[in-house]
Amino acid sequence: MPLIDRVRRIVADIFEVPIETVTPSSSADSIPTWDSIRHLNLVLALEDEFGIQFTPEEIEELLSVELIESLLKEKMGLEGVQS
Repeated sequence: MPLIDRVRRIVADIFEVPIETVTPSSSADSIPTWDSIRHLNLVLALEDEFGIQFTPEEIEELLSVELIESLLKEKMGLEGVQS
């Protein structure tokens, strides 16, 4: 499954929204259920799914699906790889 689809699935699950509504531009501004508690749940789910750990600074950057995918690629050494 492409990275973007894995991220979209996790975002849809954590924020309880239909996966069809989750796009790369989806963010705290466009998902009403995106609050601080669910943001932390998202971070934990991403760390578990991808076997990585985010720094506090990185956690603050996870503000949209697109930014999440970009940071995951960076942390996993996949920069420049098409998802």
